[in-house]
Amino acid sequence: MSPPKLCPVCRANPVAFTNPRVDFCYQCLPGGPFTPPPCRACTAVDGYYSAGLCRRCHPAAPQHVTSCKHCLGWGVTRHTKYLCWGCVNWRTKNTYGTCTGCRRHVPVDERRFCRLCWRQAAMLRWSRTGLSLAEANKDGQQLFIANMFSTPLAARGSASRTPIAVEPRARSTAAPIRPVDHEQLVLFDARRSLRPGIVLPPPPDPHAAQALTDLLEDHAAQRGWSPSTCKKARSGINAVLGLQDTPGARIKTSLIRDLGPTGRATRLLREFLAGIDMLDDDLTPALKTWFAGKVIDLPAQMRAPRSRARNHGTIRYKLNAALPTLHTWAGDGYESLREITRQHVLDAIAAADEGGPRYLTGSALHSIFHTLKGHKVVFRDPTLHIKLGAPHTRGPEPADFDVIRDALNSPDPTRAALAALLAFHALTPGQLRNLTTTDIRDRRLHLDGRVIPLAEPVLIRLAAYLDYRTATWPNTANPHLFIHRRTALELKPVGGRWLGLQLGTAARGIRTDRILNEVIATGGDLKRICILFGLTPAGAVLYTAALSHPDLDPGPRQG
Repeated sequence: MSPPKLCPVCRANPVAFTNPRVDFCYQCLPGGPFTPPPCRACTAVDGYYSAGLCRRCHPAAPQHVTSCKHCLGWGVTRHTKYLCWGCVNWRTKNTYGTCTGCRRHVPVDERRFCRLCWRQAAMLRWSRTGLSLAEANKDGQQLFIANMFSTPLAARGSASRTPIAVEPRARSTAAPIRPVDHEQLVLFDARRSLRPGIVLPPPPDPHAAQALTDLLEDHAAQRGWSPSTCKKARSGINAVLGLQDTPGARIKTSLIRDLGPTGRATRLLREFLAGIDMLDDDLTPALKTWFAGKVIDLPAQMRAPRSRARNHGTIRYKLNAALPTLHTWAGDGYESLREITRQHVLDAIAAADEGGPRYLTGSALHSIFHTLKGHKVVFRDPTLHIKLGAPHTRGPEPADFDVIRDALNSPDPTRAALAALLAFHALTPGQLRNLTTTDIRDRRLHLDGRVIPLAEPVLIRLAAYLDYRTATWPNTANPHLFIHRRTALELKPVGGRWLGLQLGTAARGIRTDRILNEVIATGGDLKRICILFGLTPAGAVLYTAALSHPDLDPGPRQG
């Protein structure tokens, strides 16, 4: 809504209405003055401004400073709906009801007290002096200035992202924390059921809790955690220390897991405690649970323990490929893999689809029997000397140009920067994930011993992304160029799946499209392809061979 014009008579008040048009205020209307009607939004009879709205409700009216609707703290405006930052957060976590202390109908917590009464008790240090909430409010409440108790996060917008100079804190001189060797056993191992707002016992050893808190604050400062994240982690430390069965022992991962519903930064707590050797990982790895669920219906001798591969993805990939064959053998009445012969393996490979599925089936069966033979579970390896040939690979294919163009012109600076590095310089997904902020300097990319002059469109998008990165995570210690809200608190690179989610397509597809475009433009110049994209001659041949493909369109692209 645009600001209304001023009354031409008094030049002090806005006109009464702009639609339908009224060129005078109510005081200067011919035949007046007249009494303005009540505000059609809040029904207030005073402070009329224009268009049927008062000064508090009209978007173009000067800022009207008043008291918070819930806690009565003075200093709020309509931009926050006349609520202070604390009450905005309080309202999202609590429901409306009648306050036990002041008898007003406002959002109240599980103890049936509103934020005004809670602040009155907090000012009297009720938790330290032994006062109850009702006793702290028996003589009334002291009003206060709004937004003066803590630094808000969600309500501040871009103001919260400005770096704040932190005074260096003296490190604790206490002795290093060493976990105790003994353990208090429990009679019944029952999982705790925790919920937000539950009152937890305090740590039995305040000195140990303070020492851990000091280490946590040092860790948070190094990682660039926000004040709210640091506060959640401190609360989590006190919670797990109070719930421990053995004070002073390593903290069990299962105990930290139980804190998940209470919002205490459990993932960051695990990382911190593991770094100081105070974590006891007592949870079953997800891979073991997944594996047990996949082979639960196989005969007992078939699902005996196996060796652990280096990569969990390899286990999932190969087991999924071998499971149809294993289920077929189990359905045919075979109880053990010792009964499987070479002919069974050949029949299983022949039954798989041609190309990649057939090679993958043979490779997965070979891995299983090779492991069993190494552990002396089977007498012979029926897959021995079975030739699978070369694995089936798909040739490089162009990507959808509309998707690439949308990514390059995206208003999201992260997506645009990722797409530019892929579409102009054909970086691999691994190179993108591991790029650091120091790899880009002097308008060049220093990568794996190569110096790559960056194209002007790439520099523009990188500059926009770096501005966004600095404004969003000003205190992050993560050296990687591309980060998100989780990795900003750590030192790890982003995951491969994150790249695809940001781009809306596979990162490797954009890289392949860029290399194919260069192959077409240069007529398959192998040396130039190797130098430009850092490929080996064997790798470049895969792309130059696509020139002879009948479906490859060598025409120029527009856009």
